[in-house]
Amino acid sequence: MSKVTDMIEELVTPILDEMQLELVEVEFVKEGKNWFLRVFIDKDNGIDIEDCGIVSERLSEKLDALDPIPHNYFLEVSSPGAERPLKKEKDFEKAIGKYINVKTYEPIDGEKTFEGTLREYNGDTLTMEIRIKTRTRTVVLPMDKVAIARLAVSF
Repeated sequence: MSKVTDMIEELVTPILDEMQLELVEVEFVKEGKNWFLRVFIDKDNGIDIEDCGIVSERLSEKLDALDPIPHNYFLEVSSPGAERPLKKEKDFEKAIGKYINVKTYEPIDGEKTFEGTLREYNGDTLTMEIRIKTRTRTVVLPMDKVAIARLAVSF
């Protein structure tokens, strides 16, 4: 994590705690010639535009007072969406029984992308049930091989 994202996490956490919201992720990225500071927030029953607006306003006040980023950027506060990233232990625990997408650093059984239902998470491994045409198989993925994990939409 970069110094900017760490600092933003420290600034936004008290705001979110007070509003009983959860910090999902902070991104500070350059796209084209513009910089974007993105703060993704959530709560159990989902967030709305009002939640995003309040967090954006309060965080913006703190950022204006401290002026920690030396160049121009756009602040965006939003929901992580339907395909929310799974990063923390509690994210994986809450995702048990849900459909997820996992990409690994290296092939496991010849595959680097897995999509299926998360059946079990124990901190060291993910156990997924994957459906291939008419067959269902269980795959166990070591967490140290997981590059990216997120909720997925199943059709």
